[in-house]
Amino acid sequence: QVQLVESGGGSVQAGGSLRLSCAVSGYTYSSYCMGWFRQAPGKEREGVAAIDSDGTTRYADSVQGRFTISQDNAKITLYLQMNSLKPEDTAMYYCAARSGGVEYFSLLSRDEYNYWGQGTQVTVSS
Repeated sequence: QVQLVESGGGSVQAGGSLRLSCAVSGYTYSSYCMGWFRQAPGKEREGVAAIDSDGTTRYADSVQGRFTISQDNAKITLYLQMNSLKPEDTAMYYCAARSGGVEYFSLLSRDEYNYWGQGTQVTVSS
């Protein structure tokens, strides 16, 4: 059974940094995609960053150059390094995964993912 458990959220002032982690278990697919999504109150869940088993990454325009997605060599932990945080980055952040690859422009589509974590809250104050 695939389980995704996020950690690392918290409260930070604008301009600060946080690193989110997603511990992955029960996931043994050789071809996969993993991503970070976020949802602010009253808004739809949106893709933030994603990576596939080939190492291809994609970022939302709003976080390009500030956030970095990565995974450890054993591919059992997914990370999201968030720098230069802004108040508009405030949201619940979710880790997601799917088996198999998708087209590049679908990497940030929440409909492509079928495994989800419970989320970790990130709050950025001005």
